[in-house]
Amino acid sequence: MTMTKATDMTGSSTSGKMNFGQLARDNGTFLALIALIVINMIITPNFLQVQTLYVNLTQVATIAIVAIGMTLVIASGGIDLSVGAVMALSGALAPFVFLSEFGMASPGLALVLSIAVALLAGLLCGMFNGWLINQFAIQPIVATLVLFIAARGLAQVLTNGNLQVFDNPAFEFIGSGRVLGIPFQALMAVAFALILSWVVRRTAYGRYLLAVGGNAKAARLSGISVNRVRLATYAICGVLAGFAGMVVSAINSASDANQTGQLMELDAIAAAVVGGANLMGGKAPIIGALIGAAIIQLVKYTLLANGVHDAVALIAKAVIIILAVYFQFNRSE
Repeated sequence: MTMTKATDMTGSSTSGKMNFGQLARDNGTFLALIALIVINMIITPNFLQVQTLYVNLTQVATIAIVAIGMTLVIASGGIDLSVGAVMALSGALAPFVFLSEFGMASPGLALVLSIAVALLAGLLCGMFNGWLINQFAIQPIVATLVLFIAARGLAQVLTNGNLQVFDNPAFEFIGSGRVLGIPFQALMAVAFALILSWVVRRTAYGRYLLAVGGNAKAARLSGISVNRVRLATYAICGVLAGFAGMVVSAINSASDANQTGQLMELDAIAAAVVGGANLMGGKAPIIGALIGAAIIQLVKYTLLANGVHDAVALIAKAVIIILAVYFQFNRSE
């Protein structure tokens, strides 16, 4: 009896330790975010001030929106290097419409059209990426490299490489508006995450997406239209990148084809991976992308707020990605 109890107690204790370890691994991203917040509360002056929180929410929203689309693409077994360039193109097209002669004559209609045109540009760019991958069976990293170069070049041609400054309060609300004190774009990032998280969990598209990312050949043999799933996935990613481009232009009250979206593809990939996306595909943690984006933003903010050079933030992002991939590999063992 005594030995049995000891065995049971030992087994229970071991099980408890294992459960705690598993819990830590499963929630590592969230725990890392909490740790970053606590560290900033201790070492960063004025971290909890309303203005500081507002700035961080504003900056993280753009990363989060693009990271959500990137998470879907990675879940399909692909990657999208063009998101930053698509942001530049969409961000340039929106003010291009309402700054035109037509826009001056019909400002209300021009505002609606400018948003529609920017989102349509993102949609078409995403569909073009998907078409290239499907039609020519080339690697996504190669296919999306085309728009990585061409989309920004087109944006620069449209604007002659110049800054497009505008004054349109209705459009600027996308980037500077607040709802109950919360930045509008942050609310939109959460809305996109909730909607697409539901789509992945509850719809046929979501099941097909994970099947394609897990094993495209098996998915095709089971009757899933792999090409359609990929096309839809890159299209969604393009629309989200287009919206993010509008947000950046609205924040700055100007579009800058040269700088908008620079290195955003790296931030989006980092946020997606840190959020739990598997680079081999088959997993789409949309809410994790939000947390990953917050971690990427807070790492950058922490370094800059404490006098560390901006270049170090790039190194820190690389280290974060390596660690995220390392823990993913160990978890899959």
